[in-house]
This record gives sequence, C-alpha cells and structure tokens, in this order.
Amino acid sequence: MNEKAGPHILIVDDEAEIRLMLRRLFEREGFSVSEAKDGAELFATLDQQRVSVITLDLRLGGEDGLELARRVRMKDNVPIVMISGKGDPIDRVVGLELGADDYISKPFHLREVLARIRAVLRRYDATAGAALPDRDKAGAKHRFADWVLDISRRELCSKNGVRQELTTAEFNLLEILVARPARVLSRDNLMDLLKGIEWSPVDRTIDNLIGRLRKKIEKQPDAPELIKTVRGIGYVFTGEVARE
Repeated sequence: MNEKAGPHILIVDDEAEIRLMLRRLFEREGFSVSEAKDGAELFATLDQQRVSVITLDLRLGGEDGLELARRVRMKDNVPIVMISGKGDPIDRVVGLELGADDYISKPFHLREVLARIRAVLRRYDATAGAALPDRDKAGAKHRFADWVLDISRRELCSKNGVRQELTTAEFNLLEILVARPARVLSRDNLMDLLKGIEWSPVDRTIDNLIGRLRKKIEKQPDAPELIKTVRGIGYVFTGEVARE
C-alpha cells in the first residue's frame, strides 16, 4: 500500500461486481482500497495492514456479517459501515449494537456511500484527537473503584498495577466521564466534548464507546455500577472519584 495514499478502505463483500464498483468509487476519490470476499480474507488483511474503515456486507455467502462485526470489534477499533440488501430494521439495530458505526441498505447511491464513509472517518479522527477541555493538571490521576486513570501516561491500571488496554477514543471518553462524576451528560454533550461532528439521532458512536468501556471497567457490564444510562438523556458516571 502506498503510504502517501489516502485512508485505507477494506471492502468486504462476496459479490465481485459490488467490490469493483466500490473500489472504483473510492480510488477515484483518492482512497487506498483492499478487498475481501469472506471473513478469512477480512481478518488476514487486518493482520497485515492498517485499515481506516471497513465496509461490511451483512450476508457473505454462508457467513454472518453481524458475527464478523462482533469479532472485528473485539480485535480492533476500526470504523465499520455495514452494507446490506436486507431492509429489516432489526438487523440495523443489531448491527449498530454490535459495533457498526453506520448502516447502508442496498440498493444505494454511490454519493451516499461516499458521504457516509467520509462522515465516519471525520468522527473517528475528531474523537482520536480529542483532548479533555479545561484540564488544569496534565499529570492528574483519577482513582475510582478498583482503577487508576493516569492522564499524563494515558494509562488505565487496576489497583494491583495491571494495565487495561484502551483505544484512544475509549480513553478520551473515560477521561471526560471521570472528570465530571455525578453529572448527567447527553450524547450531544459527549460528542461536543469529544469534538465529534456530523452525527445524527441514529449515530451510535457514543453508545458503542460506552458499551466497550463497560466491558473493560465494569465488574458486570450488563449491570453497570460506574457508567449508568439515564433513559432518554445520556449517561452519568456514578463512581466515587479521587483526584491526585
């Protein structure tokens, strides 16, 4: 892959015609493109190259695209845009819950696909580069539950010193939450603090990040004690935080 090329898009679809159509679209816009016709090629590419975004067909022959999305999300924080011929809204919801960042149904307009891809990339770029506003001590540490969040080292460790790996986006979101304990934050608030842009009511960026954070810091992710949902509004960090 040419290092000077634009973002690297991995097209995962078992239809060669769809892959070719999307390849031509993305390459014309300056993107670097890889293709995969099944899960094996998808994960082989992720193991060998850095990918900026994945377009993932929901049905790949006998494979389940939802399961592939779940496995990708466990392995990498790469954005996923699902593309499918199925119009069932349940599939859309399940796909977003499993970690997809957007969902496009076939037949689709190429301009729409391109716009969605660019919007997702901008959101991830903004989130990855976000800094916590109003931080007055770059070296501060936040202690909560059995965890220590070290701002200067950008590390989350257990009280026994075992490091918990966080993606950049996960760390930034956790930093925002622990700095505002007991304060209810809407998704709009969180997206603003993360400098996110161009999101819509069906955008699940924040919900996906919250879900992944819970799996890493909560004793029981399905019954969270630290990051709680405020129905119809957003989230609140309910743990007791001590700052050093």
